[in-house]
Amino acid sequence: MSVEWTKQGSWWREGVIYQIYPRSFADANGDGIGDLRGITGKLDYLSWLGVDAVWLNPIYPSPMADFGYDITDHADVDPLFGDLSDFERLVAGAHQRGLKVILDFVPNHTSSEHPWFVESRSSRENGKRGWYYWRDLAPSGGPPNNWISPFGGSQWEFDEKTSQYYLHTFHASQPDLNWRNPEVEEAMFDAARFWFDRGVDGFRIDVANFVMKDPELRDNPTNPTAGTSSYKYLGFYDTQLHLNDKGHEDIHPLYRRFRRLLDSYGGADGSERIAMGEVHLFEWPDWIRHWAAYYGGKLDELHLPLNFTLVGLPWDARRFRRAVDEVEDALPTGAWPNLALGSHDEPRIATRVGEKQARIAMMLLLTLRGTPILYYGDELGMENASIPPEKAQDPFGRHDPSLGRDPQRTPMRWDSSPNAGFCPEGTEPWLPLGDDSGKVNVALQREDPRSMLGLTWQLLALRRDSPALRSGSYETIEDAPEGCLAYLRRRGSESALVALNFGAAELSLRLPGKARGRVLVCTHPDRSDQTEGGYLRLRGYEGCVVGLSGTR
Repeated sequence: MSVEWTKQGSWWREGVIYQIYPRSFADANGDGIGDLRGITGKLDYLSWLGVDAVWLNPIYPSPMADFGYDITDHADVDPLFGDLSDFERLVAGAHQRGLKVILDFVPNHTSSEHPWFVESRSSRENGKRGWYYWRDLAPSGGPPNNWISPFGGSQWEFDEKTSQYYLHTFHASQPDLNWRNPEVEEAMFDAARFWFDRGVDGFRIDVANFVMKDPELRDNPTNPTAGTSSYKYLGFYDTQLHLNDKGHEDIHPLYRRFRRLLDSYGGADGSERIAMGEVHLFEWPDWIRHWAAYYGGKLDELHLPLNFTLVGLPWDARRFRRAVDEVEDALPTGAWPNLALGSHDEPRIATRVGEKQARIAMMLLLTLRGTPILYYGDELGMENASIPPEKAQDPFGRHDPSLGRDPQRTPMRWDSSPNAGFCPEGTEPWLPLGDDSGKVNVALQREDPRSMLGLTWQLLALRRDSPALRSGSYETIEDAPEGCLAYLRRRGSESALVALNFGAAELSLRLPGKARGRVLVCTHPDRSDQTEGGYLRLRGYEGCVVGLSGTR
């Protein structure tokens, strides 16, 4: 298949976004927890690496029942991370280096300690009662419906004081906002304006498709294929098709209104404020069509509904090719794809697929068509760390240790010192560093072009210099040998072939047509830059980006 790029001039189409988990990036004040000043101190590294934007997980005031996704004030910074002046210095420093700043935006719920909910809970007559979902007991005496939470149990919590249930999709300390109330929409849009006025370049919207529920709050149906999804679900959560507790069609007019707000802050120089949305729909029938709808019929909703299709796949070239092609086929005309292989919620890619395969995965991420999202530390090949039970922090993991997310949230490794340069020696980091921090760190790998960091830097530099890789068309190589994922990227007179051997056996790939090729970047550092007689030979777990000539 072949897909052309159809819209010009947006930074987020050609850029690479780097996700930072603020607790774990760099600790500037010596308390063992990462902070904003720590991130500011590492901006030169990010500029050297060659990314274009940083996305920060929540930094708002919070009791931290879910590490910042339970918010008590959407227009401030938690003292754990610093203050607003620290944030403004971070934005200024990023912009001076040509880096954009994207914040997490959490519209679905607040903390139960948020002043809005404290008021709402105070009485049935309070003016903010309608800002949340409050319902009477069901006729049977239990919760209003059968909705179950990924955190376990019902999504409804009974409040003794007012003798009603309130809705919480996630933890009981995270009550859901009622976005059908126009006062809620205006208050949350005001929160967005607050950050835009401070220079924020966009938002990653947490659980973006959960915001609008079925207005009648009807039961969810049973899931007839429970347990078969490639995406990691809690078993009990997967027993339902979550058709009524998220994703109601009314969500699309809401995001069109939000997009108009973003566009009102955009400039003619292409510096749009963008909206990326976390959209999980894998248990829905025909989920990919519903996912693509979040771009909007006129591309007037989310700029980038986040694409997690590659995260849960087994390491198989055919499966990856099919997933990429299905997403490309589902995109509305003119829409731009995006790619992720890791996040704060998923095991690290190097742990999922292996050290050699992780190099192939990095080449895939940075050469496919679309905006890559690179999770901090993956450029080093960081793996999940082993977390002793007494050191566990994640409330998800406390519910079920096998699902804890602490192992992929461990501190960034900057050097070979006792705390890997994350925090001062003698300070205990908020999570253990991992056993290999003395070998897998920035200082060592930055001096070694053969390292994972060296490979990532080369790929980012090549992408930056290659119109074909940044914004060219995408075409799969139909006759690639078994175990090989290969595709062409073209723009104008430039053509690049990307060939990835997912397996341990050597294989050969015929170059398209009568093309001649030169290897530009390879996962194996001892590679010759020449192809051989119209063929590209790939060793086990080897990937190459090949510049082609004579293809037209």
